[in-house]
Amino acid sequence: MRDRFTRIALGAALLLLALFVAQPYVTAFLFSARAPRAITARGELAPAEAATVALFARASPSVVHVFVQAATEGRSPFGAEAEEGAEQEGGGSQTGTGFVWDAAGHIVTNNHVVASAAQGGATVSVRLATGAVVPARIVGTAPSYDLAVLQLGRTTPPPPLAIGTSADLKVGQAVYAIGNPFGLDHTLTTGVVSALQRRLPTAEGRELSGVIQTDAAINPGNSGGPLLDSAGRLIGVNTAIFSPSGASAGIGFAIPVDVVNRVVPELIRNGRTRNPGIGIIAGQEAIAARLGIDGVVVMRVLRGSPAAQAGLRGVDLQTGTLGDIIVAAGDRPVHRLADLTAALATAGVDATLDLTVERDGHTRRVRVTTTDVAEARR
Repeated sequence: MRDRFTRIALGAALLLLALFVAQPYVTAFLFSARAPRAITARGELAPAEAATVALFARASPSVVHVFVQAATEGRSPFGAEAEEGAEQEGGGSQTGTGFVWDAAGHIVTNNHVVASAAQGGATVSVRLATGAVVPARIVGTAPSYDLAVLQLGRTTPPPPLAIGTSADLKVGQAVYAIGNPFGLDHTLTTGVVSALQRRLPTAEGRELSGVIQTDAAINPGNSGGPLLDSAGRLIGVNTAIFSPSGASAGIGFAIPVDVVNRVVPELIRNGRTRNPGIGIIAGQEAIAARLGIDGVVVMRVLRGSPAAQAGLRGVDLQTGTLGDIIVAAGDRPVHRLADLTAALATAGVDATLDLTVERDGHTRRVRVTTTDVAEARR
């Protein structure tokens, strides 16, 4: 009896072992999909997805790829390194992004993308969304705002982007960036407005105030591309990233469209932008901070300038005695040079502006008339 039970148990164990070994083969034989599987209907896109798809379809034809080619083939016009924020390709080609501004075929991009061509010795071409490559010329540049305007050669330009405003932006609202990161055409990235009123250093020691910060991925090659709101309107021009690695770290910056909409028409009309100033050389902010000074230290007053005519006084270099400290411009407090330049930019050229200055512990108000500082240097 016991032997019979042992034989039955052993047989059952062998059967289970055989089934265990055979199971993958049986499953593969019975259930393998040896023909294309039936497609499952997905249904309608979610409303947010459909809106993003429609936005890209509407805006992307107006976004272009900008190429700057060195005159000497194989040699970069920038020397060993490319300009920050633009993509360096083989053969000395500098690339970036731009977008159509008007029906005349004007293209807006960053100044640092086309800086070598503006200085001479390089040519500019633009690749449209259709794939057509069109020669372009530089109409004007504004290094202080990192903006430039190109003019397409003979072609029918794509429609211009709709223009929005940056005055009513809110932190947290959705934004969309279209550009050519690392040379990859018409790439869409999305994010939100991460912060407002950032400051961004530009050329000639100036700072651009009111800059938009976003976490939409912006990489080298995105420079000069549009930042759009959820209605597909232009709200900024992507210009820089903050990243130790050189790739997107979720902190990108865009020039606000209200600045763009003021500067670009000037570049189209005159080839340059007028930079309002009063004719002072400001002291270094780091030194002012160490001295506990809240305001702009007037280091030197240029002869014949509006500041000189208004009686402003700089530092006495022989005794080291401080002169005037500008602490307000109009109704705006001035803590640093960017505050003063922002007030001057708002006022414009040939405008009257009241300054509040401190001298020898006393506060007084002086009235100055702004002038075009770039013209005054000629």
